[in-house]
Amino acid sequence: MLQISYIRENKEKVIKALSKKHIDSKTIVEQAIQLDESRRNTQVALDTVLAEANKLAAAIGDLMKNGEKAKAEILKLKSVQLKESSKEFSEKLESFVAALQQKMYLLPNIPAEIVPEGKTPEENVNVFEEGAIPVLHEGSQPHWELVKKYDIIDFELGVKITGAGFPVYKGKGAKLQRALISYFLDKNTEAGYQEIQVPHLVNEASAYGTGQLPDKEGQMYHVGIDDLYLIPTAEVPVTNIFRDVILQESELPILCTGYTPCFRREAGSYGAHVRGLNRLHQFDKVEIVRIEHPDNSYQALDGMVEHVKNIMRELKLPFRILRLCGGDMSFASALTYDFEVFSIAQDRWLEISSVSNFETFQSNRLKLRYKGKDGKMHLAHTLNGSSLALPRVLAGILENYQTPEGILIPEVLRKYTGFDIIN
Repeated sequence: MLQISYIRENKEKVIKALSKKHIDSKTIVEQAIQLDESRRNTQVALDTVLAEANKLAAAIGDLMKNGEKAKAEILKLKSVQLKESSKEFSEKLESFVAALQQKMYLLPNIPAEIVPEGKTPEENVNVFEEGAIPVLHEGSQPHWELVKKYDIIDFELGVKITGAGFPVYKGKGAKLQRALISYFLDKNTEAGYQEIQVPHLVNEASAYGTGQLPDKEGQMYHVGIDDLYLIPTAEVPVTNIFRDVILQESELPILCTGYTPCFRREAGSYGAHVRGLNRLHQFDKVEIVRIEHPDNSYQALDGMVEHVKNIMRELKLPFRILRLCGGDMSFASALTYDFEVFSIAQDRWLEISSVSNFETFQSNRLKLRYKGKDGKMHLAHTLNGSSLALPRVLAGILENYQTPEGILIPEVLRKYTGFDIIN
């Protein structure tokens, strides 16, 4: 959530910056400023009434001590009126605070200056590309055919049990999935991230804290009877560990990693581009989260990008990195880099990771602060990244590593799988 003080002092700058995300924020910004003005005026009026009430209480005390009961009773009547006024102002203030907060929830994060202009994924900027695209044998197939051939993932069985988008992993497919999870977690912990196991459901406050609500409400699975949400990513519960927390500057940075299943309704996703593992309602992902000092967060973002690069190099998959344009960025992000793996069987790039800096957007919602060396409270910066999302990494491995004899296992994963080939 943006800070109203910043919006108030930089109204036109905020409106212009948010236009890079192709959002016309002028009306909401103006309404927020008006609500804030009303809130501030009401706070002043309330403070004035309370101050007068305090003076009156002291005067009543003095009169009672001096035996001037009649005069004291007159002031008590005025005191009652002041109490009624303070109650009215308190209720008004509470109403303005709530209305302002709801209005602020509608404003996305301001994109960083280096975010490119653009509205569609085609306008993202390719900033890095590496890896040789393999030449496959004649008769090579996309992963949704390979998994049937080798009986390692059953999409139809998932439909029977739950519905479309909930695959069942079998045999060597399940072992390869588990191998990837273990490998990703090991790489992350070796890089200094602390592994954390978190709940797979979160409350409303947690979903608001990281920006999923109200922006992505329709994309989240909601357990109505308990008012809980199935997590769309481990970012939500892991980052919320630090909600309402005051850190010491010396505690920064904080690095966390966690594996969770992820649940997304993906409403409106249809067509050939979402076949097989390309778009699921339930999938596995290993996440990395950082809580950083504002002075260091962009250096940390570069470090996260290099970390994911190293994993892709070890998997020996061709990949590229895109700097997302304003129109393709998430609601909460200030700057995002997407990693994509090239699938030779599908002849297209598949997104496998997003690495983002949210600056103070999430921490303001979370009330995540640190006490600086100057003795003052400051909002921390939060960052997160997929390290990695499994479905499309798995699709890339199945398709790019296929041979006439079977699907080879990347060398770095063989100590986890216990086998070298799926045949």
